[in-house]
Amino acid sequence: MPDIFVADYSNPNHGQAIVELLDHYARDPMGGGMPLSSFTREHLIQELLKRPFAFSVLCLVDGQPAALANCLEGFSTFACKPLINIHDVVVNESFRGQSLCRKLFEKVEQVAREKGCCKITLEVVEGNRVAQAAYRKFGFSGFELDEQLGNALFWEKKL
Repeated sequence: MPDIFVADYSNPNHGQAIVELLDHYARDPMGGGMPLSSFTREHLIQELLKRPFAFSVLCLVDGQPAALANCLEGFSTFACKPLINIHDVVVNESFRGQSLCRKLFEKVEQVAREKGCCKITLEVVEGNRVAQAAYRKFGFSGFELDEQLGNALFWEKKL
């Protein structure tokens, strides 16, 4: 039975599990195919601790880190309510096929409802069909204001 909970960034075991899972994701082609930098590995948890709008949902199976959702609270100006962006989703390949993604999302949704959020957002790589299928099962879809204008695109400018 998986243990799914909001991680405590001040708990060293939770911090280690978060970094381990995020590194697993980073090494996957869908996460960029490169390990986390030593800087990120060393500083991530202390930086998350500084951000009251960040939380991580952690899943342990038999005490082993199995899945993770890193989340950041944002704000919808149109709805004038908070929103939750799931920034990272990872299920360790050793634990895939156990519906852990769905269970992570259920916990994220519980937290979002408790915070009075209007929506949950996430980004997914266009070629990651497996993740897209999992997200659709949970009710996610492409964002569009008007069918004729199409889906919103997620862009970035690196600094």
